[in-house]
Amino acid sequence: MMKIAVLPGDGIGEEVMKEALKVLKKVEAKFNLHFDFTHGLIGGAAWPQYKNHFPQETQDLVLDSDAILFGSVGGPVDAQSEPKWKDCEKNSILSIRKLLGLTVNLRPAPIYKELLDFCPLKTEITGTENFEILVIRELSGGIYFGEHSRPTVDTAKDVAEYDRKTIAHIAKFAFESAMKRSKKLTSVDKANVLETSRLWREVFEDTAKEYPEVKLENVLVDNMVQQLVKNPRQFDVIACPNLFGDIVSDLTSVLPGSLGMLGSASFGNKNIHLYEPSGGSAPDIAGKGIANPIAQILSASMMLRHSFHLVDAADAIENAVSEVMKNGLRTGDIYQKKEGLKLVGTVEMGDAICANISL
Repeated sequence: MMKIAVLPGDGIGEEVMKEALKVLKKVEAKFNLHFDFTHGLIGGAAWPQYKNHFPQETQDLVLDSDAILFGSVGGPVDAQSEPKWKDCEKNSILSIRKLLGLTVNLRPAPIYKELLDFCPLKTEITGTENFEILVIRELSGGIYFGEHSRPTVDTAKDVAEYDRKTIAHIAKFAFESAMKRSKKLTSVDKANVLETSRLWREVFEDTAKEYPEVKLENVLVDNMVQQLVKNPRQFDVIACPNLFGDIVSDLTSVLPGSLGMLGSASFGNKNIHLYEPSGGSAPDIAGKGIANPIAQILSASMMLRHSFHLVDAADAIENAVSEVMKNGLRTGDIYQKKEGLKLVGTVEMGDAICANISL
């Protein structure tokens, strides 16, 4: 029994989650699996009933599950002062990360040759074939979790801290990920200036001795962002401290052409991992049936791969997404008027992916 907590959230969350569950049910039938889905309320969807963005009932559900399939939360930008939306993200997604002790974030950026027109880089740079960059971001340390203060009205202080154990944890994860791919790992730091980065580099170089098959490259963060724009294909797995990972993953996220194509995973110390789209709740298009469900669907495939080790099932979903791209079906965020392309809605995209899984 694979117990999955389904938390659609608000905005487009409910719509795209329905398509992800539809795809997972198709996978169930194809591979003779059984998933136990239990739905919970979080974010703006929980507020009307609980006056709380992350009620105890949902917390209990999360802790009693094997994996979390999360949608989106946030609400309209111009309504953030209203009780329903005030601190919605902080009280929900940040709280669930804290509850589960999530320490490592995985964000793949797949570049589909069929979507190169939406990539901001020229094809002379990206090439014309599919490729993927995998960014691994440390989530629990660094400047985001250090001391923050305003000693005087004219001064401010943010302290960055890392310890060897925290870095060793993500280093091992990064090397293990590289072993499953091209056996190439790029570690990002600022070791020419920062003591935390010097420790980071030291730990990665020590860990490299345990993985002689993996080629480790250390790159300063300022050079890293330049190289990602100049020649992204030179990278495969990229490991970053929290702050740099925030920046680098945002840069790589624009390469596929739409946040609607990007799933993500966060891993924690309770062995309950969380899977969610990289984009937001997009309240401006909620309820219109036009949202791209692929990010949510790819998050589900990451769940199968990493939490349940169902590699064939995960491959089936990812291959189905690739086939749909080849067949020219497009939601509005990845559509242009061009021969061979067809504009479809959220449900039609989900149906097409399901159809390709059943082949």
